[in-house]
Amino acid sequence: MPTLRGLAFLLFVVSGFCGLVYQIVWLRLAFASFGIITPVLSILLSAFMAGLALGSWLGGRLAAQLVRGGAGRAAIAYGVVELAIGCGAVAVPWLFGLGEDALLEFGAGAVGGYLLASALWIAGAILPFATCMGATFPLMMGFLRARLPGDERSFSWLYLGNVLGAMCGAAATAAALIECLGFRGTLLVAAAGNVAIGLAAFALPLARSGAAAASAAAAALPPARPTGLSPRLRTALLFATGFTSMAMEVAWTRAFTPVLQTTIYAFAGVLVTYLFATWLGSTWYRRDVARGRTLDGQALLALLFVASLLPLCANDPRLHDSVALVLLSIAPVSALLGYLTPQLVDEDARGEPARAGKAYAINVLGCILGPLFAGYLALPALGVRWTLLLSAVIYPFFLLAARPTPAQAAWKRTIACGLLLTALGAGMVRTHEDPATYASVAADAAVAVRRDHVASVVSFVDDQPASAPIKDRKRMLVNGVGITTLTDLTKVMAHLPLVVRGEAPQSTLVICFGMGTTFRALNSWGGRATAVELVPSVADAFGFYWDDAAQVLARPGARVVIDDGRRFLKRTMRDERFDLITLDPPPPVEAAGSSLLYTSEFYRLVKQRLSPTGILQQWFPGGEEAILRAVVNTVAREFPHVLVYRAFEATPDLPLHLAGVHILAAEWPLAPPTAAQAIARMPAAAKQDLVEWHPQMPLAAAWDYILKQRIPLADVLPADPRLGITDDRPYNEYFLLRRLFPSLAPALADVLPPR
Repeated sequence: MPTLRGLAFLLFVVSGFCGLVYQIVWLRLAFASFGIITPVLSILLSAFMAGLALGSWLGGRLAAQLVRGGAGRAAIAYGVVELAIGCGAVAVPWLFGLGEDALLEFGAGAVGGYLLASALWIAGAILPFATCMGATFPLMMGFLRARLPGDERSFSWLYLGNVLGAMCGAAATAAALIECLGFRGTLLVAAAGNVAIGLAAFALPLARSGAAAASAAAAALPPARPTGLSPRLRTALLFATGFTSMAMEVAWTRAFTPVLQTTIYAFAGVLVTYLFATWLGSTWYRRDVARGRTLDGQALLALLFVASLLPLCANDPRLHDSVALVLLSIAPVSALLGYLTPQLVDEDARGEPARAGKAYAINVLGCILGPLFAGYLALPALGVRWTLLLSAVIYPFFLLAARPTPAQAAWKRTIACGLLLTALGAGMVRTHEDPATYASVAADAAVAVRRDHVASVVSFVDDQPASAPIKDRKRMLVNGVGITTLTDLTKVMAHLPLVVRGEAPQSTLVICFGMGTTFRALNSWGGRATAVELVPSVADAFGFYWDDAAQVLARPGARVVIDDGRRFLKRTMRDERFDLITLDPPPPVEAAGSSLLYTSEFYRLVKQRLSPTGILQQWFPGGEEAILRAVVNTVAREFPHVLVYRAFEATPDLPLHLAGVHILAAEWPLAPPTAAQAIARMPAAAKQDLVEWHPQMPLAAAWDYILKQRIPLADVLPADPRLGITDDRPYNEYFLLRRLFPSLAPALADVLPPR
């Protein structure tokens, strides 16, 4: 390997590593600033891709001009843009913070004005740095072409290194960096990588190129067999592969949630698998280039058709719940895309940086529009199955447009297989959105499937156990995951803190709507009752679970707001104070979507929104003991008075951290009431609501059973007073190292600042 090409490859490995670090961390910081809503995800990814496309196009034009004055100029320009990328580690979080405050006046997260304003702000914050990332390919290609004439496949060589680095970056960020260093510390690692690349690039003109040997080696390579596609068809296919690959990723995320669950590691596994398979495909292509036997376009299109259908047909939820099989199913299509994309760019550009920049920009343009199409049009209107089928059936049309000759007829058998899989996927395969997936659905029960741009929500009545009351058999699945049930615990999330407070509330708030049980219970106390829910279809399902849902919503003062809970508190800061804020984050406690509802920054915000006699109720649904202690300690660090109650429905032998816990907190002294005091403080409607499902149970017995579950705060505080959860160090969300290597746990517990 010539020394110069090896150095360029190494630089692109590091550059790809840093790029994925930025993408992952910027996304998480955007959630904290603008809300954990799907538009934030879509806008950030689209803006990131738009920057790559713009930078690729501009970089190609710039590289062509620079190399006329000497190859070294392109290398210096490459170093400058890498240094500029490193500035994003500091600039983007700062800009997000400014935007968070500036956009609070634009209304709810689901309102068009806010969506537009936040989209523009996010795009403006990251676009300059993403543009610099996109410019790296053509700038380095310009340098290599000037120093190593004869090599027409430099794009695929750099692409290979970039994908390898991206895979390592995704794995390291999720598995170690954030858990050890936090988000901002991880960004500084990436910035250091960019600085190192930039400085190394300044020295590239001095590196030994071995130009003669490189030219001879390039000339000695047998010519790669062309794809057989016309220039126009290549351009259209570059766009289509970017479009369909990103659309499928969005659909996979929703389709595989029942198996992968909602932890960061499951989705990191999908990303790493996708990148690893892409790297394998690119390596396969580079090997074929060396042999002069690359696959023709017809074969690749036929194989892509079949491979695109595998994730749908191989993951019917009735067949298995294996994470390994889910990940394996996406590998073939990812590998084929990893083969085809650099092949198309190489063939179109022939080593020319300007042409390569344009071709790559077209591919990235497809990557911008694919997620928007899937997230906002296809998935809400058609669902997972038809979104994946539409993404796959585009490839046979390209094959027909290529007009294969009879000598290339081997593809026909592959197409026949693909058509069989299409028929199977359309008619027999099930997804978590299909009522028929759930064999236990009662034969005479209604099943409601609701879809929106955030999630798919399935509501149904289970026929097991058949003797149980219907309320015990109602189910809610969000993207195939059971979220909650009709349980007394969710009533207690309203009644327990209010009887501890001792006065009828004027205004109450529940964050996370679920089946609406807590919201309904709050309305039984009178006053204004507000519920904030992230998923529109969850709120729309209220009537499936409660016959009186319409009457509850029609009560004066009752309202349901579709927004991110944290952002709702921030944007309504001047509107009102709440006598109770009750939180029921969806399980598990490691879920990425719930993490921001357990942090010290969030509890400080809650304090600002509580009335002088307001109270917080934080529900912990059960999980790792260290996380329970971290949650309790984080609450206790922000509130001087805390009461803790074990979930009364749990069996006595179940460990506390698995049983579930109610955490009550306030800035005024909390006195646990007696059963008699609790009853005396409740209005008649609230008394009826508490024992609604147990009409024969005396209220005194119910409250005695609930109140005797109180446990001393000292019993659930951690030994290390710095164990907690912050926005920068989400201890509950990132846990892999401490569970794999328990000896590291004490070092990873220093999250909260010292008192």
